[in-house]
Amino acid sequence: MTHCFTNNANATPIICLTAAEYNDWLTHQADLTQNWLNNTAYQAKPGQFSLIPDQDGLISQVVLGVEDHNDMWNLAVLPKSLPAGDYRVEQHSNLQALAWGLACYEFNRYLPSKKNKEFAKLYYDSDDTANLSAQVAAIALTRDMINTPASDMMPSNIADAAKTLAKQFGASVSETIGDDLLEQNYPTIHAVGRASIHTPRLIDMRWGKPADKKITLVGKGVCFDSGGLDIKPGKGMRWMKKDMGGAAHVLGLANMIMAANLPVQLRVLIPAVENAISDNAFRPGDVITTRSGKTVEIDNTDAEGRLVLCDALTEACSENPALIIDFATLTGAARVAVGTEIAACFSNNDDIASLLKAESESTQDPAWQLPLHKPYKSMLSSTIADIANSAETGYGGAITAALYLQEFVTNECDWLHFDVMAFNTRERPGRPKGGEAMGLRAAFNLIAKLS
Repeated sequence: MTHCFTNNANATPIICLTAAEYNDWLTHQADLTQNWLNNTAYQAKPGQFSLIPDQDGLISQVVLGVEDHNDMWNLAVLPKSLPAGDYRVEQHSNLQALAWGLACYEFNRYLPSKKNKEFAKLYYDSDDTANLSAQVAAIALTRDMINTPASDMMPSNIADAAKTLAKQFGASVSETIGDDLLEQNYPTIHAVGRASIHTPRLIDMRWGKPADKKITLVGKGVCFDSGGLDIKPGKGMRWMKKDMGGAAHVLGLANMIMAANLPVQLRVLIPAVENAISDNAFRPGDVITTRSGKTVEIDNTDAEGRLVLCDALTEACSENPALIIDFATLTGAARVAVGTEIAACFSNNDDIASLLKAESESTQDPAWQLPLHKPYKSMLSSTIADIANSAETGYGGAITAALYLQEFVTNECDWLHFDVMAFNTRERPGRPKGGEAMGLRAAFNLIAKLS
């Protein structure tokens, strides 16, 4: 997949045209081209393309219909549709080249017949080619991890992925595993993961120079979520392999940061667990003392993501980084609010949120800020503990989940929380059904601007 680009300047040209531009362009073409397009009833509809032959029957050029020349996904329909070979576009953006690379993605781990398949390559003559390839690889890592079934993506497998990435870039990785979580005071991570035969752990990766600005990423790594004793129905459990999507996101983002050699002191914290059911599973009504010292009453064992995150966020704040960013497949309520294709986000710093909005728009990586509406915190009240882990009502569920997490973020730390679907529910050019990186490119640009 990373071999998406070519340096062949003689590659077959691709002409991008809107429907409004098409007729005028056609009148200036050779008779062979006009006859071919007229006889094939080509209309330059968005996404519609035609392979125009020369006198020898070889492809002389490709015509592609687009709705908006600035849409990054214009070219994404082509890599898997064109014959394998080299192609070029006279004018295109870095984002469109990136989309070409992302359109070459396939998850074929369990389909050996599809491995090593050749796709069309895009000529890209720019100093940014290496950076584009690195971003394609980072997003592929995120997608691959989410697409991998839980049988092959448990806490130890996430740790292996972190170690592989660390080895590539000279980072370090440590783990706190099993009962050591109790000894090292990560009680909520232990409580959520203890019922599984797959030992829970906190993965801690570090990279960068001590003098640089501290950036800490926290990713929810619930490798499979049965719901615990508040068990999910079968339909709700079907895609819970993706509940470690937050972990996949922070490793993908770390990949981008290290590949770009950003001047930051990076830390990545991943609480990795399976929310399983056994005789030692945590229960509704239990009270757990968190790493921060605050007590939490378990209203629902299916609100486990915020439990593993709260201990990790407490640890993240202990070093007072310049910015903490967490990613989590946290709530269905966020999907109701913004749908499955927009990352919901929250921040305790409006300036950070405004910067993210600008980067979201410039990267065409949609993220939408929701409010940390303080009056809703009363929904998390408990009569026997400092806070409950979920509200009795589902109203404002994404907000109450974010308010729960905010309880474990100190006022001195700027914090950005992403509540993401991490999954495409429909097929679109460059965005196949399955695991997806959401808000990742916007977050990377934000960190680059702040570093």
